[in-house]
Amino acid sequence: MPKVLICGRGGSGKSTLVTMLAKGLAEQGRDKVLVIDSDESNLGLGKMLDIQPPARTVMDSLGGKEAVGKSLMAALRSEGTEEVKMFSGDFTFGDIAADSVSWSGTVGLAQIGKVEHAHEGCACPMGALAREFLNKVRDKKKEWVIVDTEAGVEHFGRGVLEGVDTVLMVVDPSYEAVLLAEKAAKLAKEAEKPFSVILNKVNADTEAQLKEMLKEKGIEVTAVLPFSAQISRANLVGEPLQITESLRQILNELIGGIANANVH
Repeated sequence: MPKVLICGRGGSGKSTLVTMLAKGLAEQGRDKVLVIDSDESNLGLGKMLDIQPPARTVMDSLGGKEAVGKSLMAALRSEGTEEVKMFSGDFTFGDIAADSVSWSGTVGLAQIGKVEHAHEGCACPMGALAREFLNKVRDKKKEWVIVDTEAGVEHFGRGVLEGVDTVLMVVDPSYEAVLLAEKAAKLAKEAEKPFSVILNKVNADTEAQLKEMLKEKGIEVTAVLPFSAQISRANLVGEPLQITESLRQILNELIGGIANANVH
C-alpha cells in the first residue's frame, strides 16, 4: 500500500494534486484510494474531490481534541515521545468509524481534525494523531493513501511523514516555493524518505526558470503540471476537479513511478 504525502507552500496546488492523483488512481481501477486531509484549516478538498466530507473528523470519533491532547500529554510525561496511542493496533480502511470517512466509488475522504473555535489552542494533537494514523493504517497492496498537508513544513517537525512511503513537494512559480523545496528536501532526507518535486501552474518560461533554480540546489523535477485554465476556474468557483486530457498521461507516469518504487 503506497502512502504518499503531498506538501508545498500555501496556494501551490497541493489539494489539486491530491485530487488529480486520487481520480487518476480510480481511473486505473485501484481497489480503494483513501485521501487523508491532515490540514486543520483546509475547507475545500471535499468539493474538489466531489465527496461530501464525513460527519465527524477522526479526532472527534476518538473523543475530540481534549481527549487526544490528554493522551499526548500522558505520552510525553511517561515516555518523552509524542505517540498519541489512540489506536490499539494496526487497522484497515474498514475499521475506520463509518461516520469519519466518506466514500464515492473507490475514493474515500477522511479528515484528521479541524480548527472549530477561536482560542482553542494549538494544533499539535492533530499532528500527533495524523502521525499515528499513518503509522497504523494497513490494507491491501492495490490500495493507496494520499495525504494532504497544511502549508509549509510544520508536518515534518511533527513527524507526520514517519508513516508514509514517499513525499511529493508541489512547487509553483515563486521564489518562496523554491526555498521551501530546499528545506523540505533536507528534512525528508533526515527522515530517510524519498522526495520528489512536482512543478505546478507553469508555462514554458517559468518551467525552465524553476528547473534551473532547483537544479542549483541539487533538486531534480519529477513531473510538470502546466497551468490549466479549466482547473483554475473550477477552483475559483468551487466545482469538482476533472482530469484534463493533457494531464492524464503525466498523472499515469507519476502514479507508475510511485507504484514501482513502492514495490522495491
